[in-house]
Amino acid sequence: MILRFFTLTLAMFLIAGISNDLMAQAEKEKEKPWDVNNPPGNFKEFQFKVDEGTWMNLDLSPDGKTMIFDMLGDIYTMPVTGGEAKVIRTGLAWEVQPRFSPDGKKILFTSDAGGADNIWTMSSDGSNAKQVTTEDFTLLNNAVWMPDGQFFVARKHFTSERSLGAGEMWMYHISGGKGIQLTKRKNDQQDVNEPSVSPDGRYVYFSEDMYPGGFSNTIKIQTLRFS
Repeated sequence: MILRFFTLTLAMFLIAGISNDLMAQAEKEKEKPWDVNNPPGNFKEFQFKVDEGTWMNLDLSPDGKTMIFDMLGDIYTMPVTGGEAKVIRTGLAWEVQPRFSPDGKKILFTSDAGGADNIWTMSSDGSNAKQVTTEDFTLLNNAVWMPDGQFFVARKHFTSERSLGAGEMWMYHISGGKGIQLTKRKNDQQDVNEPSVSPDGRYVYFSEDMYPGGFSNTIKIQTLRFS
């Protein structure tokens, strides 16, 4: 009887110890910051070659010599004369919509490397990548430079019951910050997108969904003027 009690007590201590170790390990895992490019679990890498793509975003350097484009979440450059594309930004993070700065030295792009879609900058060769905006719920994309190369306009996206959601136009400095709101969404259905800045920096043109919801949309080009 004493031996049985001792064995049962020992087993309980062992189970408690294992349970505490597992809980401690789980708490330790929780403390680790999420890294989009280094997720937990096992995965496989595949390599393949392509010579065309769809749903790509493309921009041209100010000197007209280099194209930059995204494909499957990676960013590439290529001479306008043709040749082999060079990857300058790759990884598990989804990175798209590259835009050359007016002087050609920097690139704006959308990335979820920080855990949510935000606007990043990097040097024209892909180095010195830096997250500029820090949204974690309303996502940012489609950034375009202002002519001075110090500010940019981007679309802030709000999700709703409708998959497309709605959007607003915001302006940010390349050093970061909360940004300046340029337009306000009318409801959860009417979207805005595709900002484009005039060469003199006085106007921002963008598309707006004028239909408040339903099965068809009417798109209108809107103009925002800076005083």
